[in-house]
Formats: sequence, structure tokens, C-alpha cells
Amino acid sequence: MAYLLGYDVTTNQSSKELSLAITINGKPVLRLIEGCNGVSVIILFIAFIIAFKGSVKQTIIYGVLGSLLIYILNIFRIVALTVAMLKYPKYQEFLHQIIFPLFIYGVVFLLWVVWVNKFVLKQK
Repeated sequence: MAYLLGYDVTTNQSSKELSLAITINGKPVLRLIEGCNGVSVIILFIAFIIAFKGSVKQTIIYGVLGSLLIYILNIFRIVALTVAMLKYPKYQEFLHQIIFPLFIYGVVFLLWVVWVNKFVLKQK
């Protein structure tokens, strides 16, 4: 997606670990490891909605749609983080450790609030 913003982006699979090296305009910017793909966040999201279940149909539909939203937003998060690390390398730790996790976990939290308020509490 960063190439849509006018960047020349390349990725290379590491031979040493399960990670991708992301390069923009020939400059190495970041390493994307397995934990960044959003799967663990999706599992956490689904575990919560199962624990506070609504009807089976609502749980399945909300789980699938919420997982898709998290996955798509995680792609945008990775693109934004990559571009931000290129433009603001001195803020790498702040961006990676605080801002971007806050974004993805904030979205999950909002999805949980909607789930509880719209589907779980209405049943009681």
C-alpha cells in the first residue's frame, strides 16, 4: 500500500527468522515479525466475544466481521508505521511501542464495547 503513496517498497524474507525486511526507496526501514500480523489480536478479540457470547449467529457474524476489520486496519497500521519510521526515525520506539499498539488495541477495545452494549446486554 505504501507504493500507492508514491514509495518504492520492497520486502525480503529473512533466511534467519520468520520476518520480512521492508525497504522504502532503497533504505531499510523495519523488520516485520510474525507477531505483527494481527493474528494474536484477532484471537484475543474472538476469545472475548465467545466469553461474553450473544446468540450463536451474532457471535459468528460479529467475530468474522470484527476479525476482517482488525486485519484490514492492521495492514493500514503497518503501512503507516513503515512510512512514519522512514520520516521520523528518531521516534521509532515511541511509534512502535506506544502509538501503533494503542491504535490496534484501541480498535479492539471499541469493538468489545460495541459487542457488550449492543448484543450481550440487550439479551438480559
